[in-house]
Amino acid sequence: MFTAQINILDFINAADIAVFAAVLALTAGMVIYGQTLRKKNAGGLLDYMLMGRQLTLPLFVATLAASWYGGIFGVNEITFNYGIHNFVIQGAFWYVAYIIFALFLVNKVKRHQSMTLPDLAHKMFGPKSAKTSAVFTFFNILPISYVLSLGIFLNLVFGMPVVWGMITGTLFVALYSAWGGLRAVVFSDIVQFAVMCLAVFIVLIFSLANFGGLEFLKANLPASHFSITGGNGWLNTLIWGAIALATLVDPAFYQRCFAAKDVKTARSGILICTLIWFCFDVCTTSGALYARALLPDALPAHAYFIYAVQLLPHGLRGFFIAGVLAVILSTLDSFLFIASNTVAYDLLKNKFKNKLLINQISFFIISALAILLAVFFEGNFKKIWFTLGSYMSACLLIPMLGGYIWPGKIKDGVFTFSALFSAALITVWDILPRSGLAGQIDGFYIGLAVSLIIIGSNILKTKYEENKLRAGNSRR
Repeated sequence: MFTAQINILDFINAADIAVFAAVLALTAGMVIYGQTLRKKNAGGLLDYMLMGRQLTLPLFVATLAASWYGGIFGVNEITFNYGIHNFVIQGAFWYVAYIIFALFLVNKVKRHQSMTLPDLAHKMFGPKSAKTSAVFTFFNILPISYVLSLGIFLNLVFGMPVVWGMITGTLFVALYSAWGGLRAVVFSDIVQFAVMCLAVFIVLIFSLANFGGLEFLKANLPASHFSITGGNGWLNTLIWGAIALATLVDPAFYQRCFAAKDVKTARSGILICTLIWFCFDVCTTSGALYARALLPDALPAHAYFIYAVQLLPHGLRGFFIAGVLAVILSTLDSFLFIASNTVAYDLLKNKFKNKLLINQISFFIISALAILLAVFFEGNFKKIWFTLGSYMSACLLIPMLGGYIWPGKIKDGVFTFSALFSAALITVWDILPRSGLAGQIDGFYIGLAVSLIIIGSNILKTKYEENKLRAGNSRR
């Protein structure tokens, strides 16, 4: 018999504690091992930020796959409330974006040999574009939902208040990430990747063995849980498809590609990760559906975790708890690291001599800001992802893609004006009271349309001027 409210510690025994501690110890050991390798490679900013661009395929797959699911409580909350709608908006749309990135953008990204996404924008468009993209990157990569996930985890397992869980947990992650650089993040991801994938797979296997498959779920869930839109409407659902395209300007993807050994490593790695993410999504979505069927009165964000703890036997229970922690930590350390790079390398570039020290200090400033914003968003995962993702996608997607397809055709000032004007319009549109058809249109669509018009007209104007100049030269 499953209950919606439990004390997690009442379900844990010595075997669970031993397994949980072993996973943490192994993770710590890998961080230390990564740090020793960094010292052997003589350190330096390139090694600290990008592992000297020597990321091999196994390491690339482990670190990229692990760094993508830190908001596991949020994903499970969406599934609990809306069913397979989660698999569509947090899964299927994103697979398309991953494949586009792998097949069409990796070679263009690697060609520039940049350090960060804003650094790439500088090389493609100019210094104003670099600063503009750095601001958008910073707010998009702020690990708000992952800080919140860590606070919820520590609250559920140890009874710690969520805010104090966010503070203590994030401080721990900031310390080891700032100390070891990308190597610490990557080598910890190796353990976290294996544990998190096995943990969610075990929950699915035990669920199928104990309750059966689709027939059980259909008999115990609302019909809307098997609808693509989940009752949210097509306009709202399709926005997530466009937000998923923000992957094409996602700093985490770019960082791993910059760090990869070569184009083949990055392209193959992303395609392999896409398959892994599909399997992971199947496991977590299915598990959350079982949780909704068996614990309909549970808190949506907590239900999957509470269900799995009651489902699994001792030993595996401790492994699952470690797996959920691994999911959160592997994304939180990655996003903290990229945000600190954005501050130290892009926003404060040439302001300080010791960029490495400024990078490390930035970890703790960013951690504090992420905690404050997690409190501001009142723990609403969907709202956090929707807000930050929509700005990044609507404002930077069109200029960056335009730069790839028509290199040299978008001017530095136009890039900056397009991004900032689109962001301003999104903000104003969402603040103003609206009704009727206008009330159904999100500001995201307005920003994306304006960006397309500004960038498109600039490209046409530039091509027209070039053709006119070419024609004039030919007459001479």
